Amino acid sequence: MEAFYPMGIARFDWGIWAVIFFFVFLAGLIVYCRREDKREGYPLISDPNDKYGAPRLVSGTIPRVPKPKTFLLRDGRAIQVPRQEKVEWDRNYKLEAQPTAPWPGSPLEPIGNPMKAAIGPGAYAKREDKPEITWHNKQKIVPMRIATEYYVVEDDPDLRGAPVVGLCGGQGGRVRDIWVDRSECRIMYYEVEVSPHTSGKDSVLLPQCFARETRRMDGVWEIRVNSITAEQFRDVPRLSNPDQITPQEEDMVCAYYGAGTLYAVPGRTEPFLP
Repeated sequence: MEAFYPMGIARFDWGIWAVIFFFVFLAGLIVYCRREDKREGYPLISDPNDKYGAPRLVSGTIPRVPKPKTFLLRDGRAIQVPRQEKVEWDRNYKLEAQPTAPWPGSPLEPIGNPMKAAIGPGAYAKREDKPEITWHNKQKIVPMRIATEYYVVEDDPDLRGAPVVGLCGGQGGRVRDIWVDRSECRIMYYEVEVSPHTSGKDSVLLPQCFARETRRMDGVWEIRVNSITAEQFRDVPRLSNPDQITPQEEDMVCAYYGAGTLYAVPGRTEPFLP
């Protein structure tokens, strides 16, 4: 039996309105998420090859970059994102590279020392230039001479004093200390005292992920590094404080070794022919 509706009263279809509401909500959610993810990495920098001739800040993206939002950090500081200092850093950054072709999007070729050009595997971002701290208000990544509560267990080799060998087979230095992450309880860096013959001064950091701990036939432990040569240890970015490291310095140190995977020796930039 068909339902009877009085004259002038239309039937309300809840199913259709539920679908309409869902898609309106979904569209709003997508726009909101796209605006919020533009708090980091925006505004964009144009390609230097475009019709404007030089890199510039790209405006007018859809949706637009949101207004700054203030976040209160646990150490009492307040930051605003998008961060104006990052925008200014991007605006004034000088790219040490040039395009290999005249069309937009062409590969970049480093100018000068490719290990410090900050492109390709050696690229890094603008980050905080203050050391990270743990929940116990201690510096997060420190050498074991500071984190005295850490030690090397008896079953593992203590690599302090071990030679550090570059991809050329030469010795770039010796391990002076081990840096640990107090939050994750693991080794992060080896502090390498640069050898006198490399014309280096003081110590540099070697990320543990770029190190290969090896025991030689004579029983001596050494660390082999396949990303840079022994001579290139002298150009590893130094720390502003020898007992602490900031996220910005971490990116710069790791980027240097990353750049070596492509630029340490000329042959690495060429295609591999079997």
